[in-house]
Amino acid sequence: MCGIVGLFDLQGGRDPDRVILERMNQSQSHRGPDGAGLYTAAGIGLGHRRLSIIDLEGGKQPLFNEQGDVAVVFNGEIYNYQELTKELQALGHRFGSRSDTEILVHGWEEWRHGVIDRLRGMFALAIHDRKAQTLFLARDRFGIKPLHYAILNNGWLVFSSELKGIAAHPDFDRQLNPQAIECFFALGYIPDPLTIHAQAHKLPPGYRLEVASGRPVKGPECYWDLSFSPNHTFNRSQARDELMVRLEESVRSHTVADVEVATFLSGGVDSSAVSALMARTQEARVTACTVAFDDPTFDETPWASQTARRYHLRHVVERARAHHFHLLDRLAVHHDEPFADHSSIPTWVVCALARKHVKVVLSGDGGDESMAGYERYRFVLAEERIKNLFPLSWRRMLFGPLGRYYPKGDRLPRWLRAKSTFQSLATDSVDGYFQAVAITPWEWRKNLYSPSLQTALQGYRGEEVFRALNRSAPAHPLEKMQYLDFKTFLAGRVLVKVDRASMAHGLEVRVPLLDHELVQWMVRLPPEFKIDRGEGKALLKEGLTTILGKELLYRPKMGFIAPVAQWLRQPLAAPLKALGQSERLASLGGVNLAFLNRMIDEHLHKRSDFGQPLWAMMQLDASLRHLFP
Repeated sequence: MCGIVGLFDLQGGRDPDRVILERMNQSQSHRGPDGAGLYTAAGIGLGHRRLSIIDLEGGKQPLFNEQGDVAVVFNGEIYNYQELTKELQALGHRFGSRSDTEILVHGWEEWRHGVIDRLRGMFALAIHDRKAQTLFLARDRFGIKPLHYAILNNGWLVFSSELKGIAAHPDFDRQLNPQAIECFFALGYIPDPLTIHAQAHKLPPGYRLEVASGRPVKGPECYWDLSFSPNHTFNRSQARDELMVRLEESVRSHTVADVEVATFLSGGVDSSAVSALMARTQEARVTACTVAFDDPTFDETPWASQTARRYHLRHVVERARAHHFHLLDRLAVHHDEPFADHSSIPTWVVCALARKHVKVVLSGDGGDESMAGYERYRFVLAEERIKNLFPLSWRRMLFGPLGRYYPKGDRLPRWLRAKSTFQSLATDSVDGYFQAVAITPWEWRKNLYSPSLQTALQGYRGEEVFRALNRSAPAHPLEKMQYLDFKTFLAGRVLVKVDRASMAHGLEVRVPLLDHELVQWMVRLPPEFKIDRGEGKALLKEGLTTILGKELLYRPKMGFIAPVAQWLRQPLAAPLKALGQSERLASLGGVNLAFLNRMIDEHLHKRSDFGQPLWAMMQLDASLRHLFP
């Protein structure tokens, strides 16, 4: 687990600036506190920061083949590297280390681009081929590890694990991307391939990019995508048994390391399953790390403790409190762009806790996407059944006015809060799902934008991200939602949150529920195996019954979240009020301060719940303060 940076001359022949490369590499020193490496030659510069997990003494990067004409820098872990090593050795390749990185240079020699098709793991990598004068970039199938790149005006391509590595280059243009700002206000994060800067891009999950000296640059290519085409012929009981076998195998494969491996244990289904299965497959006692909250509405510690006692885990607990608000500035530094997931603070806390004990942990991320665990899936499916009764034109006439004029009703009983439902019924499936996941509806966003930002957007709305992805999405409404979440919510929010918080503490987080073979198998299950009689993760819970117990599995879902609406009213009311006077938000962020102050006033007086968008506004202000000091 590491950080990588690099420079590649698209024109050919120029020497990279080693001082700039070292500055880029040093900007990510937190990602690799165990060592650093640089390599420069005509047309290429590669940098690496190392967090040593496998082959602690060997495996230093950049790493080369025997002839020295293929070089790699790599961030991640390859869980099938031992099998690939044996295969390559049988083909005549000689290895000088036990590192999983070395299979990349020999795999490139043997299979070229095809090497990434053979990898089972998480990765962001760059391979330089001196003979071919090419640079090859690739990112793992779900975007567990990040990779950013930019093509500078002077003809150099720069890349980095984190955006700060690119921003450390003096020729990088920091101009903000108005489309990214609109997506952030809508979703609370900036989805791939956008970044906050117009000149920089994220390489999307499952994509590769190859550039050659002296040739025009073609866009990234997709090398892998999820398929929801059913290919299972077994019955429910057989599927349940097969799922548990595959899940346990994935957990076991993710524990390979030369250091101790622990788990995150939130108390939910997925983290409890990973913790329990790891305890069943390990001889040594497993450490489990948990974050607690003062508010019992959000605190799952009792459930985490139950699993810890059942499997004799070494259970360590840290409490997340409102005083952790000071972390906003540190989070802004590590995210490099605005990021409003309100579980960032507890994630930061649990990563800091885990790093006191270990260098590697397993998490339960990915289970909600694969096995349809989010509550919104059930709500949207109910809406889809109503939508199927009427054509879109009729629904727009009937539900459109209701959605516009029905009161927002935060203080009404839950069954009377129908405004968002009416708005969704007046849209097609893609826009309806966008509304279901958006933290700020369009009617608020358009009022939040200054005239200059509205002009810069030229009619662009965040929904365009979902519409573009829908061209490849499956037709079934549940599978469509899963596909969109894999491409946006998981890659752009969940995994980013964990990567930045863990890497800030020199901690590696592995995600066994996102083993691509396991996920591909799970998403092809029939929809009724995922949601059955209103219960999400139906088949998974059936399989885990004897492992975790029905009481834990079938309780109401809480999620790993923080009580930000309450925090913003007390004790964070003063910083929230000050936000309404931020000239930075007005001048750089394009925010209409008059409308922002109206939202703040309504939230503080409990007339409306604007917790999520106001939390996002705080994150934007902190991010702009970091980006433009």
